[in-house]
Amino acid sequence: MNMRFLLTFVWVARLGSFRLTAEKLSSTQAAISSRISVLESELGVQLFQRDSRGVSLTREGHNVLGYAEEMLATQQRLLQSLGKADTYSGRLRIGVMDTVIHSWLSELINALSQDYPLVEVELTADTALNLSEQLLKGQLDLIFQTDLLRADGVRNVQLASYPLSWVVAKGAALDRPYDGLEDLCQERLLTFSRLSRPHQDVLNYLHQQGISTPRISCINSVAAIIKLVADGFGIGVLPPVLVSRELQSAAMIALPIKPAPGFAVYVSWRAGAGLELNEAVVNLARSVVAEYQRTASPGHFVLPDAPG
Repeated sequence: MNMRFLLTFVWVARLGSFRLTAEKLSSTQAAISSRISVLESELGVQLFQRDSRGVSLTREGHNVLGYAEEMLATQQRLLQSLGKADTYSGRLRIGVMDTVIHSWLSELINALSQDYPLVEVELTADTALNLSEQLLKGQLDLIFQTDLLRADGVRNVQLASYPLSWVVAKGAALDRPYDGLEDLCQERLLTFSRLSRPHQDVLNYLHQQGISTPRISCINSVAAIIKLVADGFGIGVLPPVLVSRELQSAAMIALPIKPAPGFAVYVSWRAGAGLELNEAVVNLARSVVAEYQRTASPGHFVLPDAPG
């Protein structure tokens, strides 16, 4: 039995679409359909129901899926026994939010190129909401973002937390004493894109403090926020780790006012037979993040508590 055809069957079952499976496997829709037809003829059963909404497993298809995943897992264990399981190759599609790009993404890409030189990395930068949608559609293999993604076949691990600070340009008009949070919120606040987890958390925090109409400008680019803060356009609601050089050089300062709570970053990925590279990259990311934390200023980048 052709293992590639079994892998194709598993991906059609996961994604519910021949088109999305073709994109995932760098193939054509006609080739995917042909593989499934051959597999159905070989097994003597219909694996999928096809209609205008896509494809869904038949009763026989559900039965075959368990065996197919078991056979792919057995193949992986065989490769492990031969010392070939870590020879990963192919394309890995990673989705990242802007905060990750401006902190430890470069270190992860360097580690990937060293540990898995045959893997071609394709990066997509977007909001957490869009990244989650693309993962579920099979357009991405794993994503780094701010929300737990609850879906069949998807796993999540919290990698780190990013505390926030109120950051201003040193010597700018906004670099002045403030009587408290309400006084500070009379000025323009610059933070992450609207409806993002950090934006919503900042709004909720300010509302809890009795500030219902803060002057918030939402910007979907960390680089743009940092530039605007440096130019004195507003007060940045930022993780200080993203402006560590500016803080160390005193080009920016963190105001001594209690900040809004920070936000967590998770890695979310599809797990299962044939997806061992995803698991390997998750473990690599955890090592990279741990090393990054050791180089960050105390309290600027926080690892999750170890399970007790």
